[in-house]
Amino acid sequence: MKNRSFTITAYVEIPESGAEGLLLTQGGRFGGYGLFLKNGAPVFHYNLVGVERYEVAGKKLSPGKHTVVVDFDYDGGGLGKGATATLLVDNKNIAKTRLKRTIPFRISLDETLDCGEDTGTPVVESYKVPFKFTGELKKVVVKLKET
Repeated sequence: MKNRSFTITAYVEIPESGAEGLLLTQGGRFGGYGLFLKNGAPVFHYNLVGVERYEVAGKKLSPGKHTVVVDFDYDGGGLGKGATATLLVDNKNIAKTRLKRTIPFRISLDETLDCGEDTGTPVVESYKVPFKFTGELKKVVVKLKET
């Protein structure tokens, strides 16, 4: 998922009481990304090896079924170039942010790809691990785009 475009699509169901927690993360404190709900609102956080951080967030999701998507559009043209991260909820463009640079090589030596909870260090300090998702996570689909 480095040096290329991709999408992450999470299919969730939010209970009447609301939900928060991790949907998908790779890496942690020293670099990586995470898609999660914080106080009920979707957030995509990109940690460029602790040097730069980028975040895009939406508003609190209502109870019911939702599709949360991050469309990560890599600029191309070499390693560690910029990108645009767009957050969509139920096929509606919610917010986007511009990343000046991205991780060019290894995301992490000792962190894993986690779904539904974070088993390593947090990608951002705004949540505490394991940050288990409190709604129903139906599935998460990662699609790599053609380069």
